[in-house]
Amino acid sequence: MRLDKWLWAARFFKTRTLATDAINGGKVQVNGARVKAAREIKLGEKLEIANSEVSWEVTVLALSDKRGPSPEARLLYEESPESIKAREDQRANRKLQVDPAADLHGRPTKRDRRQLNRYGDS
Repeated sequence: MRLDKWLWAARFFKTRTLATDAINGGKVQVNGARVKAAREIKLGEKLEIANSEVSWEVTVLALSDKRGPSPEARLLYEESPESIKAREDQRANRKLQVDPAADLHGRPTKRDRRQLNRYGDS
């Protein structure tokens, strides 16, 4: 089974094209080595997957070339405890960070723009 097909079926990526791009970009490694999208994947191999801000370390438990519901997709792999902890820590850190644009609503008014210009001149 092709690696890009398995990643798509296991729901790590929405499309096979995104999975292929991630593999070619070096964001997916098999047993610690960079691979190509067409590489045949086998049971028991360890994958390191980096998808935007989230990264997983998983072991392949089953093969499937059909994309099913999320509960079935989770049966295809087993995530390492270190990976689970790292993802939970990342999630907690994202919740604590404040979005700088949270107070901005729409375009600045003339008054807001003047205040912004005053801060910029100082």
